[in-house]
Amino acid sequence: MKVCIVGQGGREHAYASVLSRVADIVVTPGNPGIPASTRTPPTEIDADLFVIGPEGPLADGLADRLRADGRLVFGPGADGAALESSKAWMKEVVSAAGVPTAGFRVFDSDPGSRRDAHACLEALAPPYVVKTSGLAAGKGVLVTDNLAAAHADVDAKLDGSAFGPAGQRIVIEEGLVGPEVSLFAICDGRRAVLLPTAVRDHKRLGDGDTGPNTGGMGCVSPLGDVDRAVCRELAALSFSPTLDELVRRGVDYRGVLYAGFMLTPDGPRLLEYNARFGDPEAQVTLPRIDSDLAALLWGAAAGEVQDEIVVSDDAMVCVVCASEGYPSAPRTGDLIAGIEAARALDGVTVFCAGVAAASDSEATPGSLVTAGGRVLNVCGRGLNAAVAHARAYEAVQRISWPGMTFRTDIAAPEARAAVAST
Repeated sequence: MKVCIVGQGGREHAYASVLSRVADIVVTPGNPGIPASTRTPPTEIDADLFVIGPEGPLADGLADRLRADGRLVFGPGADGAALESSKAWMKEVVSAAGVPTAGFRVFDSDPGSRRDAHACLEALAPPYVVKTSGLAAGKGVLVTDNLAAAHADVDAKLDGSAFGPAGQRIVIEEGLVGPEVSLFAICDGRRAVLLPTAVRDHKRLGDGDTGPNTGGMGCVSPLGDVDRAVCRELAALSFSPTLDELVRRGVDYRGVLYAGFMLTPDGPRLLEYNARFGDPEAQVTLPRIDSDLAALLWGAAAGEVQDEIVVSDDAMVCVVCASEGYPSAPRTGDLIAGIEAARALDGVTVFCAGVAAASDSEATPGSLVTAGGRVLNVCGRGLNAAVAHARAYEAVQRISWPGMTFRTDIAAPEARAAVAST
């Protein structure tokens, strides 16, 4: 089987790493750190299966165009991808489906609606949650206890200065508290089959979940406090009712459905859906799938997803190494050292995200430079979270470039819990 993977980041490198075990692959546009990358557009590639990684091409209807050309595609059409590209529509769908979620209201840039948004904030108790309805690369959510900051965020989003058109429709949600957890289901248009492993992602830039929201600074899977029985409970609350509602609306959803939950004192609440694997969640999830990933994705794309997905019990921890200035103004062009030294460690994988080929004539052939905010995903794997955590951070210490930024506490609670249980 030949598989074409669409995308250019760490998630697509993870797809390529796992799928290459069983299939011939090509990655478009990829990046210099991902083998088999090509600049050939996906519409000009001949493959048995197309796997679309990022949310942008999905929202733009790439899956629809490929299917119209007779291609088999893992990834929803633009109508299904609206679960991510329009948070307002997503909230409407899950409410109609009876999925437990935070209370919400939707506002736009009309002066009257803007006044209502500010009045809504005044009526709420902290934490205040303000989201862009459109795509914002994982950075469009403000969660704060500061009412003045929430008011300022509403204005910045609705006047277009924060996220352009993506922010000129917003969702203000009831603030919830509790640990967060992410789950995935593989959907074939009629059924959603649970990937029986949970992930915890860290969105804030700094240790202790401080600083601005990012696309994700690291994650861990599985979770000691979310076993497979809890995963099944969360799936029953969300995936099947949502897919049934999509079917009622005429949406043929074939792809992965990512659900982010908060485990509140009043029970689990759905925070968001994504129409693709998360990044960096994919990097700790895809390598642990023991089922034939190519066959799994092909079956879902063809409308017959397999009934059960087998996942390793091993733990994986991912630490994101980012550029100085991320997320607001990342610096690029710095030479990266130590990738191969990190990969030489047992149980370590380094996925390339925001990288480019070094153009300096003095650089070693094949050298990479920083070319984005999140540059590398350094992953450790082991029998438990403590081993995976130690391996990931040992590998991080072998990598360097000027201004390299990373959190030092990714999966620290899970690692401590693993040590305590032995």
